[in-house]
This record gives sequence, C-alpha cells and structure tokens, in this order.
Amino acid sequence: MSIRAQQPGQIWDAALGELQLQVARPAFETWLRGTDGVALADGEFVVGTANAFVSEMLEHRMYPLIERAIEHVIGQPTTVRFQVVAHEDAMAENAKPRPLSDDEGSRPEDHSEGEASESSRQPSLNGRYRFDSFIVGKSNELAHAAARAVADNPGNVYNPLVLYSEVGLGKTHLLHAIGQQALAKGISLIYATTEEFTNEYVRAIRKGKTEKFRQRYRSADMLLLDDIQFLIGKEQTQEGFFHTFNALHMSNRQIVITSDRPVTSLKILEERISSRLSGGLVVDIQPPDLETRLAILRAKAEHMGLNADPELLDVLASHIYRNIRELEGSLNRVIAYADLMQRPLNADLARRVIADTQGAGQRRQPTEHEVKDAVSAYFGVDQPTLCGPRRDKRTALARQVAMYIMREDGGMGATAIARALGRKDHSTVLHGCKTIENHQNADAKLRRDILKVRETLAAA
Repeated sequence: MSIRAQQPGQIWDAALGELQLQVARPAFETWLRGTDGVALADGEFVVGTANAFVSEMLEHRMYPLIERAIEHVIGQPTTVRFQVVAHEDAMAENAKPRPLSDDEGSRPEDHSEGEASESSRQPSLNGRYRFDSFIVGKSNELAHAAARAVADNPGNVYNPLVLYSEVGLGKTHLLHAIGQQALAKGISLIYATTEEFTNEYVRAIRKGKTEKFRQRYRSADMLLLDDIQFLIGKEQTQEGFFHTFNALHMSNRQIVITSDRPVTSLKILEERISSRLSGGLVVDIQPPDLETRLAILRAKAEHMGLNADPELLDVLASHIYRNIRELEGSLNRVIAYADLMQRPLNADLARRVIADTQGAGQRRQPTEHEVKDAVSAYFGVDQPTLCGPRRDKRTALARQVAMYIMREDGGMGATAIARALGRKDHSTVLHGCKTIENHQNADAKLRRDILKVRETLAAA
C-alpha cells in the first residue's frame, strides 16, 4: 500500500501497527512502546527513542524488521536512524528497559548499581494489565476465575497455579493482574521472566552470592514467574528453581507460573519439578471465539476513544483468529492507515489493509495438496480415506474441516473443492462448510482443531 504522505508520526504509527504483529509482546512493550517518528527526508527515516540504550537495542536486534515495516508503509526504500529524543516524561518512562524473555536477549550487566538494587527494586508490572481490563469469554473463564481466586486468597488456594497457552492469549495479562492486586494489598512479591531468574542465579553463582539470591526470592510472599518453558535445558538453574519453589511452597507462599505448553509437555524439565507443578492447578487458555474477539475489539476501541463501525470490528474479528495480540495490532494498523491516508475508518478499509497484509506475504494461500496433507496428518486420516466414500465421524469431520479451510484460507470455489476431495458435486461442499460455520463458535475443541491445522499450514 504505497503512501505519499510525509508525516513521520503517522508513518511510524502505521509501522508500529505492523511491528506489533511480528514482535513478541514483551519485546514490543520494552523497546518499541514510547518511540516516535521524528523525521523523514532524503530517504532516511528517524525514529526517536528515550535513551541511547533503547536506540542501541533497536539498531542491533530489530533493524531489519523496522526497515521493512517503514518501507511497506511509505512504499519506497529507506534507511532508518535511531535518535535519542527525550521529549516527554511519559516517553522516557515507557521506554525504560525491564526484564526480557528468552528470545529478546539479555540486559547488559550494571556493575555499579545492579546488584545493590536487586533486593529492593519494585516488580516491573504493566499497569494496563488488570483484571478489569481482561475480557472474559468461554475460552479463558476458568483461567480468569483461578487467577482471581489466587489474588484474593494467596497461598491458600491453587498453589501453585500454572497458566498455559500459546502466545498472545492473555496468560501474561493475568499474571500481571494478580501482581497488581497483590501489591495493592501490601503483599510483597517478585515478578520475573525465566530469563531474568536464570541471569540472576548464574550471576550469583559466579560472584559467590547465592545466599543473597536465596534470601531475595525466598523472602517474598508471592512469586510470579513468566515462561517457565525457558528453563528447559538449563540444569543448574532448574536446581536453583527447585529449591526456591520448595522453600516458598512449604511456607504457603503463593507461586504462579506461565508456560506456552502443558506441564506434561515440558519433558526436559526435571521430573521432580514437573510433578510439583502438576500438584497445583494447571489451567489452559484457548484461542478466543468470535464473540470474545468482538468484545476485545470493542473494549480496545472504547479505550482509544473510538466510535468504531460495528461492521469494521466484524471484519477484523472474522479474519484475525490466531491470538489477541494480532487482533489488537490489526485494529491499530487500520486506525493508523485511516489517519495516514485520510480515509473513512470503515469495513472497506479494514478489508483492504488485511488484503494488503496478506499480499505482502504474511499469509500465502495454501494449496489443496497442502490442506489435505495438514488435515490428514492432524486427524490421522490418510488421503485416500479423506477423499473416499468412508463416512465415520472422524473422517467426516476431517473432510469438512478440509472443505472449510480450502474455501476460507485457500480461496477455492465449491466445485474445485469437490473435485479435490473426490465429491460428486458442490452441494456436499456447501453443506460441509455450513456445518463447520454453525458449530465452531460453540465447540471449543473444533475451534482448536481448525486453529492447529491453520498453524501447520502457516508454518509450512
């Protein structure tokens, strides 16, 4: 989508809308939130940052992504330069570095003050992640209820509490919400990513200060640990975590942990750790259904003071199903394009932006052979059976899912789908697609089946 407008702030807002879909939320909040578009001249785009540290991290770790996002918005090649522009107190506050997750790298050590301040520093919780800003639906109501119960009565119910889901579905939001409520009650807590925990533990061993590490973690009333899957393969850190976990659990201190997979799938974690995690309450968060996606979009629009066209929200909620981060990022991108192009903020613009994103290569349409391969592998139904006359429940469901994905994601017509799946005419395809449409909003397992097949196709 080539745009000739030269307003750097608007261009950067549009670029951020795209980057929000490509960058992990912790990385986006740490490094990109609070930046600004400063200038565009002679093929160079200047991004303003709060300090030199943020500029350096963006330059070394995200430059290719940022360059592509800006070029996509302005429609021409450009170079990017990062410049410290501390023009607002809020900008500086938003851009303060905080603990990173495993795929974001680690912070440079502060040899002068880092160790002295570790035991007294405040948890780096995101103030926007509260219970009252969390949209509850069928896919996450159990996780929300469990998190509320833990926040209301820490140490006495569901200890430990393990929340797991794929990325962008709200487990970190709930973790921070628990922390916000605990702090409001005067409860002492530690929030850390697994990477931060690992870095502190290794540093303590190297400098002979393991006792100080133990005191810091074991004196808290609550431990919130994000992304425990990153302990996999770190045997020495697992040892430290095991003893910390035991000390806190034995004294009824609340432990809340998030993971991107079930505890039973964390196979490389020591068995004694897995068994202790399984001894509490383990709750999964599923991808949101259509109604929840619409509620999330409405809440975000209201928060932004936007009177959004319901049809626009319907378009986004129908096309963006993978996770909440992608859903919110898509709304941000549409709003930025409307402002940048001076276009009405409506469903037509949403369709155009989504189509433009797909055309840029984020989602290539799968072929009929790729869909059949993915569906066959997921449902355990070989292709001759999938395309044959067999009509048992499992085969019929797999066939209907294949029909639905060929039409929705592959853009194929009913006649072509019928031919691809060995059906006599297109009426069978229309019936199969209608069946999936009617059942997926009410059937969480069916939604997850479709999502898993789509993820396989996206990965391929």
